Amino acid sequence: MQVSTPSWPEAGSSKFPRKTDGNSLGCVKDNDVTFSQHFFALRLSKDDLAFVLRGLANASVVTDPKNKQVVNNGGPQDIQDLVDALGQKSDSEALVEGTLSSGVEFISKPSNLHVPPWQLVSSQLNGLGLETATFWAAPKIPPTTEDTVPECWDETLGNPGPVAISTSGTWNHTSFDLTGAPGGNHAKIGVSISGNAAYSIFGDENQQGALSGNCKSSQNGRGGTFYVLTNSQLSNDIHILINGSTAPSIPDETSNTGDDGSGQ
Repeated sequence: MQVSTPSWPEAGSSKFPRKTDGNSLGCVKDNDVTFSQHFFALRLSKDDLAFVLRGLANASVVTDPKNKQVVNNGGPQDIQDLVDALGQKSDSEALVEGTLSSGVEFISKPSNLHVPPWQLVSSQLNGLGLETATFWAAPKIPPTTEDTVPECWDETLGNPGPVAISTSGTWNHTSFDLTGAPGGNHAKIGVSISGNAAYSIFGDENQQGALSGNCKSSQNGRGGTFYVLTNSQLSNDIHILINGSTAPSIPDETSNTGDDGSGQ
């Protein structure tokens, strides 16, 4: 399961409960229901699990495999070895990507690949245009067009397509905020808006960082993973959900630090 909630789930075993905090949504010190969140669950085969674990290591996830409160390592020895390798800073500058047995495409961005994250995803989907809804706060990465190739880029990735930023959505005729603090959204989701493929994307990273200048800024300098599904109904439903107002090409607010501490 991939979730965007801070501090949850923290205690994965009743044998090692939290001692100073709750373990239910909304009952933790870092309130994880202040903003909207996303949850994505996927069944993995053993080969899928091994591949995702390599991707998590590539992304420098901070999971401490020795912490019994969050990790119960078991199963085949080769899987245990991959779990034990987590929690280390990766030196990788290359993506780990491939298609899982379910047909879901998996993309792992290492922290040493200093590029804007959702432009990276677009480049790996053959430059398709994307509409995204993330914790969008300073340092904001502005929307880009099909002619935009960031200066913070790696030529091995290919060129990205346009990436739009949704700032509001609608549910049951009610409008809601999709920006970051002081807005209301901490989910990291996107859909394709060009080409024939209907992609739904669930990620770990926000559109925070830089197109040029300090290429290590915020999410540019962090690792993360993305899951890409091909499902026209889901893609259409998410598009309707987040298709409200969109951000201008140049952000009009730069005072908020916007660094929510998620990711590595």
